[in-house]
Amino acid sequence: MTTHSLASLHHQYSFLKRLSNSESIPLPPSSLFLHPYPSSSSFSTTNTTSSTTTTFSLSPTTSSSTPTTSNPISFDTLKHHLSTQNFFQADEETRRLLIVLAGEAAQKRRYVFFSEVQFISEADLKAIDELWKQYSNNKFGYSVQKRLWQKANKDFTKFFIKVGWMKKLDTEIEQYNYRAFPNEFTWELNDETPEGHLPLTNALRGTQLLNSILSHPAFEGEEDEKEAEVKGSLRDNGPKPLSSLFPKPDYSF
Repeated sequence: MTTHSLASLHHQYSFLKRLSNSESIPLPPSSLFLHPYPSSSSFSTTNTTSSTTTTFSLSPTTSSSTPTTSNPISFDTLKHHLSTQNFFQADEETRRLLIVLAGEAAQKRRYVFFSEVQFISEADLKAIDELWKQYSNNKFGYSVQKRLWQKANKDFTKFFIKVGWMKKLDTEIEQYNYRAFPNEFTWELNDETPEGHLPLTNALRGTQLLNSILSHPAFEGEEDEKEAEVKGSLRDNGPKPLSSLFPKPDYSF
């Protein structure tokens, strides 16, 4: 009986020794990062030699709330299209730049949410606007559109008619409808091209995106100066009071 017990202990000792000298289990790939709970999605691994359960979660590699643009943005393509008066391609490039500048989430879905415009820096948006103004004799650009939008008291229907994004229908009652893209828009610069016609911003599903662009801090201050000039002009050239039209009575004898 004692001999069998000693043999059993020797067998267990030999097994544990071989197990300790065996090759270790390969680790998971380095691209898979595990972090302790809590997180949004989790899974559990249970140790079979004990009753404890450890919970891990996969760490997301990207965040949709914060845009990332690691590479510097180049405006050379936009400048080339504008300098050669290729306004259609310039409009397409402007749309592409806004998507890139708005962040990774916008790049994945290939369009910009109005809430993502805030992530575009003032310098980048001003650079785009300055190029449009430079190669259109100040006829195109976001700052030009904002000035016209302000003149229309921020009424988008009046603004769309002013910049030529809507056309008048041949009806007895005065009615307007959106122009069809791209054939019914003007892609050349001449005297008949409406001021602020380009760049285009799709407003068929609402005006929140355009509102966010025109209300961007990149265009603050400039419009305030324009309004101050208009108010000053009205004060200087406005109608004179009625009292100035009549001579003051002379009560002396």
